[in-house]
Order: sequence, then C-alpha cells, then structure tokens
Amino acid sequence: MAITESELSAAREAWGAGLVAISKAYEAGGIDEARPVAEGVLDAAYGYNLGPVLFKPTLASGDQTFRPTKKGALSYFVGHDEEYPLDGGFGIKGWREMESVTSASFIEGDVAMWMGWVILTDKDGNVTKVDKSFGYKKDAEGTLRIVQHHSSLPFQP
Repeated sequence: MAITESELSAAREAWGAGLVAISKAYEAGGIDEARPVAEGVLDAAYGYNLGPVLFKPTLASGDQTFRPTKKGALSYFVGHDEEYPLDGGFGIKGWREMESVTSASFIEGDVAMWMGWVILTDKDGNVTKVDKSFGYKKDAEGTLRIVQHHSSLPFQP
C-alpha cells in the first residue's frame, strides 16, 4: 500500500513526540528510565527490524559517524555507553517541542523520502534548527519505518 503525505507527517510527529518522551523520562528518572523509553521509540519508528538503518546523526564523528545498528542509535539518543564515548545523549537534552518544515518529499509506493528542517525547543526555550532527511519504508504490517536518517547543523558561511 502506497505511503501518503499524511503518513509522512504523522511519522515525523511521532518521532518528535518520542524525542520529547526520552527527555522527560531522563529528567524524571535518569538513564535507567530514559533507556527503555528510547528503546521503545527506536522500535516504533526505525526499521532496524528490516536491516541496517542508514543513520547519520547530527553530532557524531570519526569512526562512529554512522549508526547502522540499533545499539549505535540508542547510544546516540541516550549516551551512557562505553563503546560510544563521545555520545552525550542527544535525546536527553531537555526537549519539549518539535516542529518540522518540509522542503520536499518523494513517494514511490511503499518507499518515501522527506527533507526539511526540524526545529527543536528545549525546556528553557532554546531553539535548535537542524537540516534533516528521512527515508521511510512501509513494513509488512503497514507501519512506516525510518530506514534512512541524515541530520546536520545548517552551514554557517
């Protein structure tokens, strides 16, 4: 079944709500509460059950720039993993709101791509604007899964 624009929008909203939930869980109970929430977000939103996910996080570098495994993605979102010593936990930064602004999207059957800005607001009202691309595939159950996620900070000339 073909992916729709409304499904793409709902998937981005769910991703943003998951990021906020991870932050709130961390504030309420530290890493022990945040980690299972983050695992649930990854299981619900990403296609690690389909194979490697082409994930390039904003704040990753060197040999750990790319995160094709769920373990690498989990570390990026919550940190606290000795195998990824540079990860500070992007998902535990106090996020409260996510807005996405579409530049363009492409849909071909059960595969879709989206590109635009994601604007994140933290609990102190600080705003971070990120260049973002998501690739999605609808799985056998009809769930939209992120199979490609590229994120970077806007170029500052």
